Amino acid sequence: MTACLAIGAVALQLASGTFTLHWMHSIEHVAWEEDWQVNEQELSLIRSRIKGSGAGMEPGLDAIWQDGWWVTPGALRLPALTLASSGKTGEGWSICADGSCREVGMASGLAITLQPCVAADKRNG
Repeated sequence: MTACLAIGAVALQLASGTFTLHWMHSIEHVAWEEDWQVNEQELSLIRSRIKGSGAGMEPGLDAIWQDGWWVTPGALRLPALTLASSGKTGEGWSICADGSCREVGMASGLAITLQPCVAADKRNG
């Protein structure tokens, strides 16, 4: 299933229709990953993984310990996902799809919105 993800003003074609969002927690410095499915009108969280626990990042009640990660199935659907970019974590987010990754939000600045391209076009048109 192909899909298109709008990352701010940039369109990213996804052959698989999915992407992984990876970042380090700003306080605990623990890795966090989320797998997302891009549909025409929304983003659906497939699963999340946390490399540990700590302030504001306790694993959910349905989380299982798997290969060094707390893994929780996703149950969230959003029209868009907004990432705040404080620049205080030393790194931004990695958006990985189809075997390659790109970094976004490494420096402090405006928030970055991820959304399906069709939904972004309707909002901007």
